[in-house]
Amino acid sequence: MSTQVDVARNRNTRSYSRAENMRRMLWAGVHPLFRFSPRPLWGWRRWMLRCFGAVIGQQVRVHPTARITMPWHLRIDDHAAVGDYAILYALGPIHIGARAAISQYAHLCAGTHDWRDSARPLRKLPVSVGADAWICADAFVGPGVNVGAGAILGARAVAMRDLAAMHIGVGNPMQVRPRDD
Repeated sequence: MSTQVDVARNRNTRSYSRAENMRRMLWAGVHPLFRFSPRPLWGWRRWMLRCFGAVIGQQVRVHPTARITMPWHLRIDDHAAVGDYAILYALGPIHIGARAAISQYAHLCAGTHDWRDSARPLRKLPVSVGADAWICADAFVGPGVNVGAGAILGARAVAMRDLAAMHIGVGNPMQVRPRDD
């Protein structure tokens, strides 16, 4: 296996269809209407996300400073919340369960590159956050990771593997223990 990156092959690879590229450009064009909307306009931001194909439940609260890459890959269930400056890097599907909280500056990353291939092709791996889970401030959830129902990923923790339901993950590398409540 060669360790040299094949930059030319990488740049010639189509990661997105023409239709998806158009949607990305449209989202970029209207995103300021999302970003600069007053904080209490939760319904406006839900409506905008739905217009771009997101499946958004009832009473979901997404802060205006949240960064959402491709809303059509996003599903947020009832009463969930996405905090200030959270990053939902939805290159692949992201599902946030009912009543889950994604705190400020948290990062859900549903995309990576295949380092085993010298062209480093894009991989769009799903991220799932279960019902009643809490992704604390500045935590990172990596591609292909499932955070179970009622789990807590502590502040600044990094989840590069699944976090089981009703468990707490802290640190980097993530240390896991059962919730004792």
